[in-house]
Amino acid sequence: MAQPSAHAATPFHINFEQQKKRAKDLRDDLRRRDEGAIARLQRHHPKAAHLSADETAVACARLSDAQLVIARELGLPSWPKLKSHALAMQAAGEAIAQDRAPDADLKTLHIRCGSDLERVLPAAGFSGAFLEYSNPFCQGPVTDGPDFIATRADFLSSAYELHDYEETRARLQAEEDSLASAAQHYTRVVLWFEHDSYDQLIMSRILAFFARHETPKVLELIDLNHFPGAVRFIGLGQLPPEAIRMIWHRRRRVTAQQIALGDQAWRAIRDPQPTALAKLAASRNAALPNLPSALRRHLQELPSTANGLGLTEQLTLEILADGPQTAGRIFGALVREKEPLPWLGDLM
Repeated sequence: MAQPSAHAATPFHINFEQQKKRAKDLRDDLRRRDEGAIARLQRHHPKAAHLSADETAVACARLSDAQLVIARELGLPSWPKLKSHALAMQAAGEAIAQDRAPDADLKTLHIRCGSDLERVLPAAGFSGAFLEYSNPFCQGPVTDGPDFIATRADFLSSAYELHDYEETRARLQAEEDSLASAAQHYTRVVLWFEHDSYDQLIMSRILAFFARHETPKVLELIDLNHFPGAVRFIGLGQLPPEAIRMIWHRRRRVTAQQIALGDQAWRAIRDPQPTALAKLAASRNAALPNLPSALRRHLQELPSTANGLGLTEQLTLEILADGPQTAGRIFGALVREKEPLPWLGDLM
């Protein structure tokens, strides 16, 4: 597979000149009282929310109104914020072209719960090593004790049928060994995670590990829940190299409070009873702000007291209510439309 271009067209690559043209087109459509344009304005413009279509066309047909709608459709609060974001992405692309590795100042290991950044990081100019730590703790038994790897390998090899038991166990053990040696081999370790339960549970496991073992001299975290673009943000793997380069500047040093909270979450994940998880899910902790909602979504996979279904089962039946569909279409509708906090991969 070819590495993505630093200027590849993606839903998350926002070109400011293109958005200026789109705003003018929307303004012109509003002046013509186009129904679709008015509906967009009513969805995104605070002044238009309670106006009729005719009132909206009269009161909110300026270019600035159209610009606000365009910005909010892309996940940004204002037109100036859109401009700033687009220029920052342009600058990131220029930095990539200048071939300056942003992580070259320290010997760096990037840890990600999947392979989606393995090619994108080099394409974004990074030179550090990469570790995929992708044991999906959001599914299957998560035990505490010497049988941890064996139990996970047994579940994954039988449930996913991707590799046999021995191969799966060897892969999981290699991940654990690489994590265990990270502080010895690297000055800086950077954790790249997003807001769903798949990511947050793995992140908790890594933080819990460092609560009990030697931590790297520099341990940093990227914990993302949003990125502006033309489609719904689901994960880091959607983003172009320029976006990854921008996100690098959002990383923060991992604090003792974050490590302690990750350790607490990991203990709760392994508890046979969901009480401790529910307590964490109900909390509001600024240390790891994406963790509570991820845990709430994780708990929703337990059978409902109302109908006995986990949320994924319930949403799947809602999709099938319109008639038979292929598994691919069901999965696409689930992730893009129905799922409140997408966490399932296609293999899962």
